[in-house]
Amino acid sequence: MSHVSHQAPPLAGTGKKKAEGPQRRRGGGGGRLENNQRSSASSSRRASSREDDACSPLAGPHICPSHAPRSARPLSCCLLLLLLLLLLVAMRRFPATAAACLLLMLFGVLLCAGEADGGGARAREVRRAPERRGPAGVDRETVSDEPAAEVEKVKPKKKKTPQEVEAAKGRKAAEKEAKAKKQRTPKPTKKPKSPKPTKKPKQPKATKKPKAPKKPKAATTATATATTTATPDAKPLTRPSTDATTRRAPTAQPKWEEPEEPDLVRRVPGEDKKQPTTPEVVVYIPEETTDVPFVVPWYEEYDYDDLAKKKQEEEEEQARKEKAEKAEKAERQRKKWEEEEEERLKNIIQPPEPKKCPPLGLESHRVEDDQLLASSQSQHGFAAQRGRLNMQGSGNDEDLFGGAWCAEPEETNSWFEVDARREVEFSGVITQGRNSELIEDFVSSYFVAFSNDSRDWTILHDGYAEWLFYGNVDRDTPVLNQFSWPVVARYIRILPQSWNGSLCLRAEILACQLPSSHHSENEVRSSDELDFRHHNYKDMRQMMKVINEECPNITRIYNIGKSSQGLKMYAMEISDNPGEHELGEPEFRYTAGLHGNEVLGRELLLLLMQFLCKEYKDKNPRVRRLVDGVRIHLVPSLNPDAYELAFEAGSEMGNWVLGHWTEEGYNIFQNFPDLNSILWGAEDRGWVPRFVPNHHIPMPENFLNGSMAVETKAIISWMERTPFVLGANLQGGEKLVTYPFDMQRPQILLSDSHRRKGNGEMSEDTWAGIQRQNEGALRETPDEVMFRWLAMSYAHSHLTMTEVQRGSCHGDDVTGGQGITNGASWKPTVGSMNDFSYLHTNCLEISIFLGCDKFPHESELPLEWENNREALLSFVEQVHRGIKGVVKDVEGNALANATISVEGIRHDIITASGGDYWRLLNPGEYHVTAKADGYTSETRLCMVGYESGATSCSFTLAKSNWDRIKEILALNGNRPIRVVTKAGEARPTPPGATAASTASPEEQHAAAQRAERLRRLRILRLRRLRLQKQRGRLKTTPATTATTVTTTITTGTTREPQTTTSWYDSWFPVDNLSTENPFDSIIFESVPTEDYPFHFTID
Repeated sequence: MSHVSHQAPPLAGTGKKKAEGPQRRRGGGGGRLENNQRSSASSSRRASSREDDACSPLAGPHICPSHAPRSARPLSCCLLLLLLLLLLVAMRRFPATAAACLLLMLFGVLLCAGEADGGGARAREVRRAPERRGPAGVDRETVSDEPAAEVEKVKPKKKKTPQEVEAAKGRKAAEKEAKAKKQRTPKPTKKPKSPKPTKKPKQPKATKKPKAPKKPKAATTATATATTTATPDAKPLTRPSTDATTRRAPTAQPKWEEPEEPDLVRRVPGEDKKQPTTPEVVVYIPEETTDVPFVVPWYEEYDYDDLAKKKQEEEEEQARKEKAEKAEKAERQRKKWEEEEEERLKNIIQPPEPKKCPPLGLESHRVEDDQLLASSQSQHGFAAQRGRLNMQGSGNDEDLFGGAWCAEPEETNSWFEVDARREVEFSGVITQGRNSELIEDFVSSYFVAFSNDSRDWTILHDGYAEWLFYGNVDRDTPVLNQFSWPVVARYIRILPQSWNGSLCLRAEILACQLPSSHHSENEVRSSDELDFRHHNYKDMRQMMKVINEECPNITRIYNIGKSSQGLKMYAMEISDNPGEHELGEPEFRYTAGLHGNEVLGRELLLLLMQFLCKEYKDKNPRVRRLVDGVRIHLVPSLNPDAYELAFEAGSEMGNWVLGHWTEEGYNIFQNFPDLNSILWGAEDRGWVPRFVPNHHIPMPENFLNGSMAVETKAIISWMERTPFVLGANLQGGEKLVTYPFDMQRPQILLSDSHRRKGNGEMSEDTWAGIQRQNEGALRETPDEVMFRWLAMSYAHSHLTMTEVQRGSCHGDDVTGGQGITNGASWKPTVGSMNDFSYLHTNCLEISIFLGCDKFPHESELPLEWENNREALLSFVEQVHRGIKGVVKDVEGNALANATISVEGIRHDIITASGGDYWRLLNPGEYHVTAKADGYTSETRLCMVGYESGATSCSFTLAKSNWDRIKEILALNGNRPIRVVTKAGEARPTPPGATAASTASPEEQHAAAQRAERLRRLRILRLRRLRLQKQRGRLKTTPATTATTVTTTITTGTTREPQTTTSWYDSWFPVDNLSTENPFDSIIFESVPTEDYPFHFTID
């Protein structure tokens, strides 16, 4: 049988591990020494093996050879040393042999020393064995079932005695032998994994000290037992051994037993603790076989993970309970606090909500300049009158129009004062910084003071101290500060305390009027029951739907397109036959909301819809005449995306530019094609009207695919498909009316003008116009007089637009007290909506700026409606001013796109699809000509009176031989053809013409006009010839006094102009195709096309 040695793992505890570490290392070192001995002397190993087998406890009480007395061992060692000395002497003669013997002897000495040490240890163990037994062979220490760690914690440590130290040394020697034998045994096929000694889970602490079992009586013990000894530091555990490793001693008589190592005694885990324990002896078995049975670990396999998990669960459960208790306690405390707070609030008087009041009127200029005062001003352009909300500066700090009120830099106590002229309830202040592109000046904190006599002032308190209000953080964004309760006073002062940059301020005061039994004589109140409030996109659509349901017979809702965000641009048509263009009925349009933050026009058009519907149902004759005679189109919002942005900010809280542009960043009013440059360039080259028309100028190619807003494209398409005659777009930020041109024409150089004048390429009128322009005159449209009348009709119908004392909103009054101005003279703009409408369509459109406040408060809407109601209606009535008619052929068919020209006005219009037209003209007599391709032109004298209503002036055109002329030109390669008239051949009458007696009145009138025109031409020609003769006589008078040769030469030179007809030929463009006809609008366009007996000859 093989000898199996089990080295027990260390017990729980720190001290035990430190003690066993060196023992294991020393045991391992002994094993390596024994292996060296086995390689050098195999006979000694076999002898030692037999001695071990003979020393088994089963052999009986005899003394083993290894237990020999210590005196016999040193004798052999001394002999070896003696032999060593002899070898040292012999080394001098035989060095090689002596060296080998010397090494062998050293090995023997070391082996002898080791055996002596081991034998001494075993002998000491045998002598101390009886001391560890009791009187009756029973162990002094009682075996316990609890783990060693618990026992170790129960007993305190004691100091080791010399005997215990000796016992420990013997135990170490036994461990060395056991390890050496273990290395010689074959490895088992499968060995159970032992717990890692380096990391062992903590054992649960003993909650209660275990009771030691009673010692068994000495009389009851019948068998020989082996005792397990241990050091005072710890007691090893004992367990029954298996059959393969242990044998029971006979019970007849006690025998002597070899002392056992304390770590080799085991106890089987799982054994019933109530069953009496039988002491077992663990002995070494001789090495005979290689089978290694499975050995149960010496310790009980506690599931420490399960214990730790249970402990963690217990701790978590405890934590949950504590948390629940804390939460319950906190909830009770919170409820208690809430009850106390409710009780406290019941006893406290709550302050009222801040009263919401409308603005006093600084931005809208209802507060006049003499009501604003300040402590000082930095310079003249930054006076107190410039301290209005959203006041715009001129951009030049040196002029008189700064962008805010600015105080003197060295002043210590600055203030800005507003006089309400009567007691009001002040409820808040809105502040804003200075309007400047480069400087950031604004007030960051201020006090507010009140007074009734402007001498004694009281600073507003918040209940504890003077109330410091926090102001702006930038120059543009308005900041509102409301008072907790309104203050009744007449005067209010803003006392700045801190500021950024210079002390500059723009402000608006919120105040409510006190109830009064009488009204001011200047106060205007609306008598119309309309919806005076701001409408967002949803409310606007609902309002239009309600109006359509109330007046379905005169209203129609449609949309002209969509915005960039997909919102529809709704329009309402108001007419006696909505949805249908009636022949002879003009088209009119009002548009608003080009800029989303200019909302007054939007609300005025919604109010106009309500008013027309209500008054039409009430049978108002003026409204019925407008609805039945005009097809009115109202578009309240052309930029709905930007309006929603401004509406969210609210009245007075949006700055000057918030919502001004579209979602894509376009300014719709300035986003139209520039047709002015095309027209003016063609006029400078003499291409108008032969090659470039003076009306309906086509747009540049691919312009619609360029940088144009979606809203602009929709508006252009709407303009082209509807034959508008008159229109206006409502804007804000100023109070005036502007008319085209909005673009300033570039000045022409004098060198170019002299060259063209010398070459005879321009007429006297064109030359005079260029001279006026070079002198600083602005570009005027051919319909300048009509535009001024239209603008005047609105401005003078407005209640406050022509008040001279108010001046302009942000600077000097550019209107001269009339309320109207040319757009280019005020703010030149390229690609404006007004210029495009005039040059691309028949519509004459102006811009109406309704007020200084772009986004007025709801409370101001009734006043604004009263100010603009009459002007809105009066401007619609101007569509009937001028002439109207229908152009047809002799068969009665309508001629669409026929050109209508007016003598003296270089701007034509065209007929609609039904052949009808409308031409806005001031009262007077006009020669009007109608022309169409393939038809002879016709001219009529039309009278425009002062009475209401347009004058009817229709035309009937006959077909001409122009098609035959085109065929002849095509046969000759479209080359110029010189026309030769036979001398003495009479001009035939035009085709279709009859005798004077059978002619119609209109034809007789046309014939009389032609005769009168020819008579005037002859008179002008004769006058021109007389002037040339007079100039020639003046030139020849000094020459005759010199020599006759000179006289004849000069006389010949003066007669040459008499034979020339250059001035006369300019009236007939057939004879002069290379030059511009300066009087084309007067003569050429008024002469009807006639058939002449021409003889064509090709050069």
